[in-house]
Amino acid sequence: MQVHRAIEALPNFQNAVLTIGTFDGVHKGHQQIIKAMVAMAKEVAGETVIITFDPHPRKIVQPDKSLELINTLDEKIQLIEQHGIDHFVIVPFTETFSQQSAEAYVQHFLVKNFHPHTIIIGYDHHFGKGREGNFDLLAKLADIYRYQLLEIPKHVIDEIAISSTKIRNALWESDTDTANKLLGYDFFFEGEVIYGDQLGRKLGYPTANLSYVDPDKIHLGQGVYAVMVEVSSKIYKGMMSIGNRPTITGLDERVEVNIFDFDQDIYGEKIKVTVKKYLRGQEKYPSLDLLIEQLHKDKTNSLQILNP
Repeated sequence: MQVHRAIEALPNFQNAVLTIGTFDGVHKGHQQIIKAMVAMAKEVAGETVIITFDPHPRKIVQPDKSLELINTLDEKIQLIEQHGIDHFVIVPFTETFSQQSAEAYVQHFLVKNFHPHTIIIGYDHHFGKGREGNFDLLAKLADIYRYQLLEIPKHVIDEIAISSTKIRNALWESDTDTANKLLGYDFFFEGEVIYGDQLGRKLGYPTANLSYVDPDKIHLGQGVYAVMVEVSSKIYKGMMSIGNRPTITGLDERVEVNIFDFDQDIYGEKIKVTVKKYLRGQEKYPSLDLLIEQLHKDKTNSLQILNP
């Protein structure tokens, strides 16, 4: 898959079959659209093109609202590449871009840059200043600009919206079973290893304290999880705690990962955490000895889940 970030340097697409969207989650609903695009492109000897925007349009038009994205842009690229898309085009979304009229958007953005053979779009897709552009306008202009127009069925669009909401709610509620089932893959995120107080090392369970790499990435609910951890392209088993450490301080929330059979200095490095299963909630123990006993159980339970 080719990733394009410069609109002025796009190639000449052959019979482009394109769609436009955020594809946040790249979950099973999105995957239906991708499969349809790939099938259509084969029929017309064309190339598949997904157009998305960066930053997320809501950051420009609704800057005060938090995003809580299921995927960062880099994660989307990783996921979409797995589904046989030819081109992923990242369009800089600016205030100026958002102010162009709907017809200018079609003529000067879509047609000029992509020369589409087929545009696949949802019934509720809007574009242009004041969101005045929609499926009906694209249909009206189809003969003029000589592209085919296919509508993504309402039930598919509704399914995507419902799934995205369910996934977000499940992640907030630590329900990784539901989230991962709807995603079609295991939820993951990147964190930068930061300095902690090194209490985990004293307890016999040294942890990598993490700060989310992307502030717009959705945060999991509190609890203990069985995870896989990628460090410098190597994969390790581990367990993760998200919470305010009620036995120790009960104060600020922390994301801490204990990587099994691992003893390297990785401060400042970025690591990838793939969340396999929720183990338990945060609990306060009357003594550190009881906390250590629970950590032993958590490791045993994690290994049972992570070992094939």
